[in-house]
Amino acid sequence: MKMRTKPRASWLYAVLLGAFSLAAQAQDATLGANVESLLDFARSRNPEYASMRYEADAAAERVTSAGALPDPKFRTELRDITRMGEQNPTLAPARVGSTRYLLMQDVPWLGKRDLKREIAELDARGAEGRASGTWAELAARIKTAYSQLQYVYRNEQLTREILDLMTRLEKIAQVRYAGGLAAQQDVIRAQVEQTGMKSELVALENERRQLQARLNALLARPSASPLAAPERLRTLPAPAQLDPLALEERVRTKNPQLFAEEARIRSAEKNRELTYKNRYPDFTLGVSPIQYQGSVKEWELMVELNLPLQQGSRRAQERESEAMLSAAQARRDATANQVLGELAENLSGFDAARRTEALAATSLLPQSELTFKAALAGYETGKVDFATLLDAQRQIRQARQNRIKAQADAQMRLAEIERILGEDL
Repeated sequence: MKMRTKPRASWLYAVLLGAFSLAAQAQDATLGANVESLLDFARSRNPEYASMRYEADAAAERVTSAGALPDPKFRTELRDITRMGEQNPTLAPARVGSTRYLLMQDVPWLGKRDLKREIAELDARGAEGRASGTWAELAARIKTAYSQLQYVYRNEQLTREILDLMTRLEKIAQVRYAGGLAAQQDVIRAQVEQTGMKSELVALENERRQLQARLNALLARPSASPLAAPERLRTLPAPAQLDPLALEERVRTKNPQLFAEEARIRSAEKNRELTYKNRYPDFTLGVSPIQYQGSVKEWELMVELNLPLQQGSRRAQERESEAMLSAAQARRDATANQVLGELAENLSGFDAARRTEALAATSLLPQSELTFKAALAGYETGKVDFATLLDAQRQIRQARQNRIKAQADAQMRLAEIERILGEDL
């Protein structure tokens, strides 16, 4: 039976391993098709974000120890180990003159432990805010790179479409040249235009590879790892969701940087309170039984305190805590000014990109398409020269490029707005 069980187990293991391998391959095949898949992958794999998460977890664990009493101390004293010279020295408690056991506990002044715990809690909140800020920054970089990659892919498709169009225009020019209806220069111009587009495709391919390498770096993957072609952009939020006043209020309460700075201010306030409490002494309490031979016959109680006589150094520490609090408040104000300025800038850029895209889609693109059709018909009948046809072709290409660029710009502005907010819209 054992001889038959092992092959079965090995077969089952191979099947499960193959299934997991296929699942991983399926995931890799779709990774990059949309930005959500990239964000999910980065959340679990990016080492920079992982390190900040671990730091936040470590800070949370420090709260318990910060408010705890220090470990008690125990001391044993063997007295009169020769029994007034009546015996050789010994370390046996029952044979010495007396044995003193001392148990001591350091006790801080009232309220110091609570302040230390509160400081640790606020530091943990600050670490959590920094971790959230790291993720918001990482997510924005991924969203931006994905939008740029999407633009490059669509620009490549557009360039190939226009290249096919120029190939057809070249054939038309050749037919007209063969019939004596056009100059050879028209054919040459069409060929030059194609060569330029082929050169642009080389540049776009290089840019695409660079963006893929950048995304893979953010995902903690080898730079040459394959990524699926981007399929779609995220749906843009409705204008009502981008009200400047409402977003400004959300930024003040939810921005990770401001959250961390507010925690730092409160921590500095508590640290100032703790510094002022250092004017008062800490205590050490002790209890000491004294053993004579086999029985305890005496008990002692002990109270020890430090004398806060170094007032100069304590006043310096208090001034230091005041300065650190002022620094934290100034840093919060500077951060608020920065993020609110960035919010206004990106909201303006987002609105401009959205309006540009709408203008290109509703006016510029239809107009350029009509112009090109008219120019093509005119060239075929000899009413329009080839230069005019080329200009019309360039206009339609420019209109399409303007549209996809505006769409990419809107996505990148949205990524920055969400980074500032610390959450998706």
